Amino acid sequence: MILKNAKIFDENFELVNKNITVDGQYIAAVDGSDSADALDLTGYTILPGLIDMHIHGCAGHDTGEATFEALEAMSRCLVSRGVTSFCPTSMTLSFEELQRIFRNAADSRDAVSGAYIHGINMEGPYIAMSKKGAQNGNYVRNPDKEEFKRLYEGCDGIIKVVDIAPECEGAEAFIKEIQPICPVSIAHTAADYDEACAAIDWGVRHVTHLYNAQSGLTHRSPGVVGAVFDNSRAKGVRAELICDGFHIHPAALRIAFSQLGEDNSVIISDSMCAAGHVDGEYDLGGQTVYVKDGKALLADGTIAASTSNVYDELKNVIRFGIPVRQAVKSATINPARAIRVDDTTGSIAVGKYADLLVVDDEFNIKLVMVRGEIKVDNR
Repeated sequence: MILKNAKIFDENFELVNKNITVDGQYIAAVDGSDSADALDLTGYTILPGLIDMHIHGCAGHDTGEATFEALEAMSRCLVSRGVTSFCPTSMTLSFEELQRIFRNAADSRDAVSGAYIHGINMEGPYIAMSKKGAQNGNYVRNPDKEEFKRLYEGCDGIIKVVDIAPECEGAEAFIKEIQPICPVSIAHTAADYDEACAAIDWGVRHVTHLYNAQSGLTHRSPGVVGAVFDNSRAKGVRAELICDGFHIHPAALRIAFSQLGEDNSVIISDSMCAAGHVDGEYDLGGQTVYVKDGKALLADGTIAASTSNVYDELKNVIRFGIPVRQAVKSATINPARAIRVDDTTGSIAVGKYADLLVVDDEFNIKLVMVRGEIKVDNR
């Protein structure tokens, strides 16, 4: 199949006029070829499929349900919003619950029918109690290398990122041993600037939902945010950003995108089961969340995940003034690199999966292709 006459973001994220040849699951060529078996996409733009590396739930379902039906509902909801692959994300829970959730993700990985699963994003339990946010404090604990290895082996090694508060006891040893096999991310932390920089020196190259549940930047106390801005370009530290306009003020988003540069900003949804659903009461990691007007809060007013999605957030950041090239990279190749799957997806390049999103000039979704198969066609 050939997708012809559209503008595309090529592998260097330059907007060019080229055709894409798809052979089975893969991109076989990016050139000017044509054939009778072609889709004429005149007037449209083709992006790499969007990747959500941090999502707890959507469509009324949650990763923590540990059922195929939940992940299938999430998969189908996501693909309708231009997301072609994702990382189901866990909460702070007991070893036994995490083991069950991770095993289900491994068993469901090749069976879901919409967006496909890369692997687990393990958010917690190795976090700071003072910055737990909507995580369940009953299960917060110090980093445990042996526990992590048992979880990792129990799900066939599909954990794609694990969170840690670097000030916790055992953090240095954990980071140095685990980072080579699985990306370690700074998250839910009361660390100061020096402690965050130490974690970066130990090997951390990723930060979970920047600004949220961590020490902020002030002129005398730069905090985690200052450490990220100070190290992002020099050491390649990437940072997630929830771009729903509620978790982070648009001005703070513009500052972050500018400081991080186009290779280190990552758009995530951090969405819960209420995303794509209705207002009401929901469960998130064993805690009741109240959703009103799309805003998810605990009873004490703590922000509890989002009800957004990466596609809407991509449009948000462009509207907020982020350059389109950086916005697109932040939802595609940057998360792919963060979870170490950029050899197979994240950009339009020969040999990669044909994970593609076709939009019009207003960024309305016209077609979504996952591994060479058209899943959504709104033309």
